Amino acid sequence: MTLRDKIRANAAPLLAPGEEIQAVIPAQTVTQYLLYISTLIITATHAQRVIVVTDRRILLCRGGRFRQSPVGEVLAELPRQTLIGPAHGLWYRTDTLGQRLYIQYRFHKDVTAADQGASARTSDSGAYSAATDPVRDADSQRIDVTQTTERAPGPDGD
Repeated sequence: MTLRDKIRANAAPLLAPGEEIQAVIPAQTVTQYLLYISTLIITATHAQRVIVVTDRRILLCRGGRFRQSPVGEVLAELPRQTLIGPAHGLWYRTDTLGQRLYIQYRFHKDVTAADQGASARTSDSGAYSAATDPVRDADSQRIDVTQTTERAPGPDGD
């Protein structure tokens, strides 16, 4: 049984009748670099979280103390239209779920699948979608500083 299957099985009691899990994403609240300092920090702060994405909502649940598969109490419930990503890098940091969470790269495809489900749901319902917001798109575009334009001459004429 894979990790995702174990999490799905452990999250099943939290679902409403007829609700289906679309993605499960293990995360943690403490940056991975603290793991190098002390494992006690991770276990003492109970830093494991599980994001359960269903067809109706997103649940942020407490995870296990030593393993990622246990799914504990629901800490937050968010609308299904909430976008988690786009995930990038070795550890993706997100604040969109009410807490700062770090998601390891091997679960980035789950974040992408969850976001695609959210955007499909918002386009079907005609509701507001942050993915299609032109203001958000303009703010999120990156500027390439390696390509420069012609410089104006300096004070000494160079």
